[in-house]
Amino acid sequence: MKKKTKISLMDDFTHPIRDVLWGHVYMTEKQAKLTESAPFMRLNRIMQLGPVYLVYPGATHTRASHSIGVYHLGKRLLKNLAERGAADWLTAEGIKSFLAACLLHDLGHFPYTHSLKELSLSSHEALTGEIILKEPIKSLVGATGADPDLTAAIIDKEKAVSGSELHFYRKLLSGALDPDKLDYLNRDARYCGVPYGAQDVDFILSKLHPNKKRGADIDARLIPNVESVLFSKYLMYRTVYWHRNVRAVTAMLKKLLINGLESGQIKGEDLYNLDDSSLFTLLEQKINKNSRDSSINGANLIKSVREGRFYATALEISHENVDFQAIRSIKDRAKYEEKLAAGLRRNGFEIRSEDIIIDIPEPVSFETGLYIIDEKRSFSESSSAFKPQTVNAFIQTLYTIRIFINQKYKEKVKTFSKLCSILYELASAIKTTDTKQ
Repeated sequence: MKKKTKISLMDDFTHPIRDVLWGHVYMTEKQAKLTESAPFMRLNRIMQLGPVYLVYPGATHTRASHSIGVYHLGKRLLKNLAERGAADWLTAEGIKSFLAACLLHDLGHFPYTHSLKELSLSSHEALTGEIILKEPIKSLVGATGADPDLTAAIIDKEKAVSGSELHFYRKLLSGALDPDKLDYLNRDARYCGVPYGAQDVDFILSKLHPNKKRGADIDARLIPNVESVLFSKYLMYRTVYWHRNVRAVTAMLKKLLINGLESGQIKGEDLYNLDDSSLFTLLEQKINKNSRDSSINGANLIKSVREGRFYATALEISHENVDFQAIRSIKDRAKYEEKLAAGLRRNGFEIRSEDIIIDIPEPVSFETGLYIIDEKRSFSESSSAFKPQTVNAFIQTLYTIRIFINQKYKEKVKTFSKLCSILYELASAIKTTDTKQ
């Protein structure tokens, strides 16, 4: 068993791919064939951070380069864990399946980052699993020595396969110190030109200990590194991923998609297997194509999104002043936007609901599910300063509701502060308007 493990992690990795972040990434020739397939090539046409490049011009890296980085870190992680005892339960087929899962984990990802995440669509993990079990990927995965069913199940947790390795690999690919997170924090920070995401990957990988049930454990020396990952993720959300202008253009695209889906102009299945360019082609072809409602000018909104002409931030509301659960449903946003528009019209501002967008952050989590070996307790109970209440405070700070408004209306109002005052009164009323019904 140990001999097979050594072979599957050390031999035949002769195909080099040059990566900006990690230098030469070595694959087997058959693994490299996966990167040449049409489903993987689509990832070269999807920017990792979607509209972030409109704020940070360097953020033009792709899902493909990120996927290659996750593969690289996944291989290094597994090699270190195998040397520390994981070789006792790993098989050559399982290892190759995990490496294939690392490389292919974003095959089903939607374009334009997470703009489509709240819509009633299949998850990108489920779509990835489906792609892996279809040709040509199924045969290409099998040719690498991996099991396509196990590879798909590592990514899509709704799939079940027999065998004792699945749980271990799932824990490695999705956890507090997983290769996905270690790559995207470092990569996103590098391309955005910000210092917040850089992690000491070499030290982290050298101090992880295998556990068949929990994936990887740490000792107390790695607690500061976990804290760094948590704080870096928080800072990247606050300054990059959820920058107000990024959220504005994302909210504009969501509004387009919601209107298109509800009107029947587009169907959910139309949004699968698109890249950044084909998403906009679809919208331009179908939005308003058969609509008689000229008040919803989708064409103008599409053009504004493509050109990065953000709606203005009219108001920011902290989570403390709004009942999140009452307005979380994306289907109810239009109702509240119409209420805001009606209230503004009563106060002398001629504005349509189509020119107002309420943006509510999606749920976000900060994984802390690690076990500290020498302290014999979980990370949340450890000597770390990052107690559950601290992590929860981070999340709550990020949950800022914003009201965006078409730039042309911002220019027409005489006193912007007066507009903000009106909007604040109306927005605050959201907390009680419907929850008391």
